[in-house]
Amino acid sequence: MSGGWLPNARPVPSPNWDERPTGATVNLLVIHGISLPPGSFGGPWIEHLFQNRLDPDVHPYFRDIARVRVSSHLLIRRDGELVQFVKLQHRAWHAGVSCFEGRDACNDFSIGVELEGSDDTHYEDAQYEILARTSREIIDRFPDIRPERIVGHSDIAPARKTDPGRAFDWDRFRRLIA
Repeated sequence: MSGGWLPNARPVPSPNWDERPTGATVNLLVIHGISLPPGSFGGPWIEHLFQNRLDPDVHPYFRDIARVRVSSHLLIRRDGELVQFVKLQHRAWHAGVSCFEGRDACNDFSIGVELEGSDDTHYEDAQYEILARTSREIIDRFPDIRPERIVGHSDIAPARKTDPGRAFDWDRFRRLIA
């Protein structure tokens, strides 16, 4: 990792980040699922969203989210391409209102990985392989992230989020990182 960027990731810097609070220890990995528009894969829309360049006129769904300022550290596309938006040591804006083990504001102490997908569409083999490899690399650099501290967005924001959804095979993923 050079300057917080993973060498095997395509860098697409997002302006949607800030410094973590002083003394914050990164000890949580959050797995997300995203597709834009919902249920559609491919295209530049996720990158545009994380770069504040999403055109609200392209799709009706985009009108409601075009001005939202969000990001994730990483995105794994359907074909396994790894894209990085925020340096790992910085705070990406991926979790929103969230809580893990009684601690609010999960962005302060987590790394967010988006999988291009949806709750009801099985994720691709390449995504599991890249997610496992990338997770092991992150754990090597942030040893306080233990396997039990790898969670879904739905685990830290259950009242408002369902991703990565029932289509994500947690058992398969955990076998791959073991």
